Amino acid sequence: MAKLISIIMGSQSDLGTVQEAINLLKEFKAGFEVKVLSAHRAPRELSVYVEAAQKKGAKVFIAAAGGAAALAGVVASHTTLPVIGIPIETKSLKGLDSLLSTVQMPAGIPVAAMAIGKAGAKNAAILALEILGITDKRIQARLTAHKRQMKAKVIRAKIKL
Repeated sequence: MAKLISIIMGSQSDLGTVQEAINLLKEFKAGFEVKVLSAHRAPRELSVYVEAAQKKGAKVFIAAAGGAAALAGVVASHTTLPVIGIPIETKSLKGLDSLLSTVQMPAGIPVAAMAIGKAGAKNAAILALEILGITDKRIQARLTAHKRQMKAKVIRAKIKL
């Protein structure tokens, strides 16, 4: 299976958040790989990886980082492929620092910034699948079914008073 989605975490500690994206991509049987590479602690290795992943067939990058959260922007600076940023919740500022670092990109280096934390991770996976679904009818059909299931769950919800 081709690894069309590349997930990069700035730290191993980000896995608790990123796991939401991983679980969803597994559910969809989407090809992906996960790497830990820091924009600050391993910048050269990060740029080499991004360029190599693109050559191997990656079509979308998901980058998860906290604090200064430069990872998504650095990835975007090395590719013309879509980059989706997941801001990781931090202890000091509850992830607001990560969100602002992810979303405040200079003109010409876009990053799609998701919500802070696990909901953002799940949405990053969905957005990556939607991007791939533009040309992959199988993924598009699974996304349609997924959204129908979410709708049905809401409609069936009962509130006990």
